Amino acid sequence: MITMETLSRIADAVQSAIEKIPGSKCRGEEVCMGADGTPTSQIDKVAENAALMYIQSEKLPLNILSEEIGYVDNGAEETLVMDPIDGTSNAIAGIPYYTISLAVGRSALSDIRLGYLRNPVTGDEYTAEKGKGAFKNGCPIHVREAVMDDLFIMIYMGNGAHPDAFALAKRVKSSRSLGCASLEMAIVGEGEADGFLMKSEKYTRAIRIVDIAASTIILREAGGEVYDLEGNVLDMPFDLEHRSNFIAVGDMRVYQLIITQRETMGEHRYGIYTNIHVRNAVKYTQEVIDALQGQTYFVDSDIAGVMGIPGVPLQDMDVDIVVVVGGDGTLLRALQHTDAKVIGINGGSVGFLAEIDHDHIKEGIDRLLREDYIVETRFRLNCWYDGQYLTPSVNEAVVHTASVAKIRHFKVYVDDVLASELRADGLIISTPTGSTCYAMSLGAPYMDPKVKALMVVPMAAYKFNSRPFVVPATSKITVENVMDKECLIVLDGQEEYKMDGCSKVDFMLSDRKARFIRYDTDFYSRVRDKLVNTL
Repeated sequence: MITMETLSRIADAVQSAIEKIPGSKCRGEEVCMGADGTPTSQIDKVAENAALMYIQSEKLPLNILSEEIGYVDNGAEETLVMDPIDGTSNAIAGIPYYTISLAVGRSALSDIRLGYLRNPVTGDEYTAEKGKGAFKNGCPIHVREAVMDDLFIMIYMGNGAHPDAFALAKRVKSSRSLGCASLEMAIVGEGEADGFLMKSEKYTRAIRIVDIAASTIILREAGGEVYDLEGNVLDMPFDLEHRSNFIAVGDMRVYQLIITQRETMGEHRYGIYTNIHVRNAVKYTQEVIDALQGQTYFVDSDIAGVMGIPGVPLQDMDVDIVVVVGGDGTLLRALQHTDAKVIGINGGSVGFLAEIDHDHIKEGIDRLLREDYIVETRFRLNCWYDGQYLTPSVNEAVVHTASVAKIRHFKVYVDDVLASELRADGLIISTPTGSTCYAMSLGAPYMDPKVKALMVVPMAAYKFNSRPFVVPATSKITVENVMDKECLIVLDGQEEYKMDGCSKVDFMLSDRKARFIRYDTDFYSRVRDKLVNTL
């Protein structure tokens, strides 16, 4: 029979192993890909191996579900659901907010009978056995009654956090984001915080059962509860495929406050931005307006002028979502004037970035209003030239000759180290988003948008061996115009700037993001449908 003492001994083995890793550099080294499809760091792998070796050596009757190795069926009746290190980034950075998270159950979050958390730095242990209460370091713990005008809420605010998270942080008196969901839930369980909101725009950033299996039973045994965003008591199967957003609270009034905010936040403000040169531009725009009846919306001044209705320039709109009618160029132009989420209605030919076909505008907008979508975040590229930042690019930045049929001499540096020297008509610095556009037309490969990289693509290079190459997205790429002859810097095909001879321009990751509303997240189907099978 697996007991709490068994889980404590597994945690001892994990803690002993990770304490032998010398320094943050070794802890953070990526050693392989985990079963969840994300890179596995050294500390994660060492911790998991230590737990697995202990289980094997002691012949413990347990199946395993773990973040890195996935599910291991040992023919046992019960499964150990573990995240050997929850809060890996904190552990690597030496921040003392991470846990060894272990739970035992049969098949789902609802039937877990044992939960154990240990903070290896402080030595604090949180434990719970179903029906027997929750404890911290052997002393009973319990959630607290909330003081509604003095709330302290734990909130996920990491990469992918939903805007509702930041709105809640402004609404309550105090909030924290510790980067370790299990510990944040335990803090609610011991009555030191009133709730924890996990709400991500990205499904891939939502929580898996391995992250919260132990902390959920601890919170529930302490008198709290965990709900999904629809108000149902949270339950999840034993696998790594399912993810969920949730609200963990000690007082039901806190849940009601967060849900009330969520419903209020659902009343979005919409902008409509249309390329007036698109065929049927007025017709498509009117269909969008009709579908948005009852909502707060604004129409861009250009198309509004054509239609004879009030309009507002896109850059002056205070909106959450912009509906863009036109081709990919129109979407890119819109993104130069707004940081709101965008969704495209294809009024052009290919429309690779668009999500709604012009024959299905009402259906597409109805789905938008139901919030039946995900938000896909793409990074932008900054351009630094002549002492200032130019407009960030979503697709690509191009440096090319200012004169037709004239070749130029370029040097390309990556993090100030010379990477390439070539003679060509120009160079493209492409993001993964832009890899399916101009870069691809020059023979470069397209990149899955999940790849965090930039691609340097020569344009009509004089020598055959001047080939495209890929660098990490965090790199600084410098292009030097060696000759005393003018070039042009063109950003997303929209903005154009003169580049003097014998000058340099830097490209690097921007802090600004582009956010696309998606109904279909299958990138490779999109490639087949929009690029392979389209003339």
